[in-house]
Amino acid sequence: MKITTNVKSDLQIAQEATMKPITDIVSQLDLLESEIEPYGHYKAKLSLDVMDRLHTKQEGKVILVTAISPTPAGEGKSTVTVGLGQALHKVGKKAMIAMREPSLGPVMGIKGGAAGGGYSQVLPMEDINLHFTGDLHAITTANNALAALVDNHIHQGNELRIDTRKITWKRVVDLNDRALRQVVIGLGGPVQGVPREDGFDITVASEIMAVFCLATDLQDLKRRLARIVVAYNLDDQPVTVKDLGVEGALTLLLKDAIKPNLVQTIEHTPALIHGGPFANIAHGCNSVVATKMAAKLADYVVTEAGFGADLGAEKFLNIKARMADLKPEAVVLVATIRALKMHGGVDKANLAEENVDALKAGMANLQKHIETIQAFGLPYVVAVNRFMTDTKAEVDALMEWCEENDAPVALTEVWEKGGEGGQELAKRVLQVMEKGENTFAPLYHVSDSIQSKIETIAKKVYGATGVEFAPKALKQIAQFEKLGWDNLPICMAKTQYSLSDDQTKLGRPTNFTITIREFRPSIGAGFLVALTGSIMTMPGLPKKPAALNMDVDENGQALGIF
Repeated sequence: MKITTNVKSDLQIAQEATMKPITDIVSQLDLLESEIEPYGHYKAKLSLDVMDRLHTKQEGKVILVTAISPTPAGEGKSTVTVGLGQALHKVGKKAMIAMREPSLGPVMGIKGGAAGGGYSQVLPMEDINLHFTGDLHAITTANNALAALVDNHIHQGNELRIDTRKITWKRVVDLNDRALRQVVIGLGGPVQGVPREDGFDITVASEIMAVFCLATDLQDLKRRLARIVVAYNLDDQPVTVKDLGVEGALTLLLKDAIKPNLVQTIEHTPALIHGGPFANIAHGCNSVVATKMAAKLADYVVTEAGFGADLGAEKFLNIKARMADLKPEAVVLVATIRALKMHGGVDKANLAEENVDALKAGMANLQKHIETIQAFGLPYVVAVNRFMTDTKAEVDALMEWCEENDAPVALTEVWEKGGEGGQELAKRVLQVMEKGENTFAPLYHVSDSIQSKIETIAKKVYGATGVEFAPKALKQIAQFEKLGWDNLPICMAKTQYSLSDDQTKLGRPTNFTITIREFRPSIGAGFLVALTGSIMTMPGLPKKPAALNMDVDENGQALGIF
């Protein structure tokens, strides 16, 4: 299994792996035949009846995997998530993995595939990265059906007196398409609808995606969908899905998608892949249903949250864990020497060169993320995700730094060695959990003011000196307070590349403020989205998108998904 020469791509490794029929994976779990809905040979959806049948069963321990601030060098958070799940199996534990579904935006854009890597992948890798079981298409359809119903309501007489200048619901597509950020619809005369300005978000930024991932069952999904605010009327009062009377139709479109997807890793560890909101513009966690179901079916659940601990982990702990009554038992903080050197000032082109000084400078970023996890009262382990270009001097320097700073650490080689390369990490995680030093609590109370909650996140998680609120944001806060929305958690929309809201400030920036330019209330999801800096909810494609390398051969086998 160890790779020495002619390093294979993730896709090659995935395609050469031998998958077991999904029925063999099911046999490892406490599932009834009636609870399985196969999607071909290697995928299945699990009925929500599982949760009803096992509602009295004690839940397994949840381990959250997060990372330092991401860089183009890569951190391998998903790879470590899969590798840790496999490693727990190897040390004799009944474990499952719960991860997000990839979005076609980054898959076709700059990031490429998102199913782990090397010998720590979830399979079938190509299906997971492309259309999978159609969940994201269902969410896209539900979102756009709602948009069509809003415009039709206006066209048919506008009984709800919707102010067409204050329609907040946007259409979505699961691709990066900057040309759709701002559009004009309804042109062409009276039969084509009412002309107005509109825009598109990427599907994973849709509130329906957030609702989908935070709902606990089908009825909760319907209740949350009903609360979604789509516009304001001529009296400046919110208009909801319930007012339109279409929550039933939207739930119908999502009734199959809400069932978690069961797949396997390269080493046949069971994995649930379900839901996928971005962490820079949404809450960045897989579905509550999948996480809770995995906790009923296994003794240990390894799950991840998007991007760094300042984004995905903060939202997992302040939003998802609070809403779903989850208490993580430990956090794994993934770091790479390559990324730390970039945070220390090294250009991506020079990362293969040994540079211990830059590595040490970049450790300030790691230190801040450690402090964030400690602020939540959680035990943690730093997972040093080793790359083949890392030198002994660099590895020694990082391990010594962790030891000097009393940071539990494990060298991890799960890309190259699969579960075997993660056994040290698995044992270290089990050790910190056994110590019982867990005083987990969210960083703020939902009853705190909107400004106070944001300042808590900005100061304690980002290290900011303060927060500036634009006039539009202050006006919205006053409106939200009148509507009773000020007692909701905050979902920060911020660049993933920096602890600040300026993506060029790497490492651990100091003496900076966070600017809140506006809010987007996600009342169905149950949080307020605060937009910082220049963050956008519809990404664009890079000059050379990953799609340029993708193809399919004469046998229908995917090429170029890395």
